[in-house]
Amino acid sequence: MGEAVDPLWHWCAFTPTNPMGELARDGHPILGDFLPPVRLERRMWASGSLSFGAPLRVGERLTKRSFIRSVIEKEGGSGPMVLVSVDHKIYGEQGLAIEERQDIVYLDIPEAFRPPRPRALPDNPVLHERRQVSEPLLFRFSAITFNAHRIHYDLPYAQQVEHYPGLVVHGPLQAAWLMQAACAHKGRRPKHFDFRGVHPVFLTPGESREIELMGTEDEVGGLSLCTGQGGHQGMQATAIWEETQ
Repeated sequence: MGEAVDPLWHWCAFTPTNPMGELARDGHPILGDFLPPVRLERRMWASGSLSFGAPLRVGERLTKRSFIRSVIEKEGGSGPMVLVSVDHKIYGEQGLAIEERQDIVYLDIPEAFRPPRPRALPDNPVLHERRQVSEPLLFRFSAITFNAHRIHYDLPYAQQVEHYPGLVVHGPLQAAWLMQAACAHKGRRPKHFDFRGVHPVFLTPGESREIELMGTEDEVGGLSLCTGQGGHQGMQATAIWEETQ
């Protein structure tokens, strides 16, 4: 087997096999096969939680087992929503490597974009980096993760159908950046990693293409991380190493 794979890059494996005729207008596979047949059109990967065992390695054979943990219908501030939680277990040739919880939120598409309440960026971060987003970057991340959701690469669709101000920067891309920054800061990969979107991050024509990565450290060495755009947080994350538990 080859070198260890960086954490979260298992998202590039296990690509779906749905043919074009089985895609909905947003680019996602039509619901009702594995995921439940939710009638609400807007889909968001809202949050995730991962625990890591031995690292996956280039060239090894992987197995993924997934099951739906819960489906919850509720009324939110923007109308009806459905919360679907999916558990994934990833096995390498040495056994269980990753346990992952994926939380997906389904909403109605509003008539106009209503941004959530902004959350301030942290003061005095111990980690502060910047990334530049571009249309080719979003397209390529969609491609390597086999994510055909059009909000990430089709600007007319994102603006005219889902009523976003620009292309949506993938939540998993932001999470991968935060994980990369956390590993570089500590010099090793964490044992646990959680992330949650608190505000969409956009690539909007005529506006800044810069995204900030920031982190603060707690008294036992864990990192609280976030992406930032326009002075507010986009994605929040927490990285925990074994000695911080």
